[in-house]
Amino acid sequence: MAGHSKFKNIMYRKGAQDKKRSAMFSKLSREITVAAKMGLPDPEANARLRAAVIAARAQSMPKDNIQRAIDKASGGDAENYEEIRYEGFGPGGVALIVEALTDNRNRTATNVRTIFSKNGGNLGASGSVSHGFERLGLIEYPASAGDDEKVLEAAIEAGADDVETTDQYHEIKTSPDGFPAVKSHLESKGLPLAVAEISMIPTTEVALDARKADQMVKLMEALEDHDDVQNVWANFDFAEAPAAP
Repeated sequence: MAGHSKFKNIMYRKGAQDKKRSAMFSKLSREITVAAKMGLPDPEANARLRAAVIAARAQSMPKDNIQRAIDKASGGDAENYEEIRYEGFGPGGVALIVEALTDNRNRTATNVRTIFSKNGGNLGASGSVSHGFERLGLIEYPASAGDDEKVLEAAIEAGADDVETTDQYHEIKTSPDGFPAVKSHLESKGLPLAVAEISMIPTTEVALDARKADQMVKLMEALEDHDDVQNVWANFDFAEAPAAP
């Protein structure tokens, strides 16, 4: 399991994730509204909004919910949220990036710091870990979507930058600008999409034993459960699945 692989995180934590579907939709809606408010309310003319809508669709968010989130920004009644990025370290020296949208900076900072400290981690200074990550488009499929050759051929046709295949999933990376076109092409091939988002991909990874891996997953879950936290990325990797939640 790798910290940046959303598919493997979903796979190991499926039961917990299913229960959090409502909260996930709320966070997706917030990102859509903020993106629409910052630019034009048209996904074709607003790159951030387009990426937010793509992420929402990948999670099967209903079209009506997506449109309501856009309309909320257009109507001028959306809350004012501030974007904040936190950087820190988890068990075993794992690097984490946490992105939040908040209407109360002090509240969120205190809560995020507490989550880190209660789960074997600590916050770092701005820029302390971000140099070890690269912002890329990330598309993932379960291994059952097709054999290596089929997925590789489709990814090359789509203009993807990199393809990695394991016995559990296919991972396709692309530039943020090229992400919408690559995703659209892959969708036309009828492949069952698992993850599609603009992500922070680590350039190196920290190997964890089973005990630290379990601590790491608990830290990530605690961060993701916080209402203000939109995204969590980490650079860990481990061979064994963590303990069941």
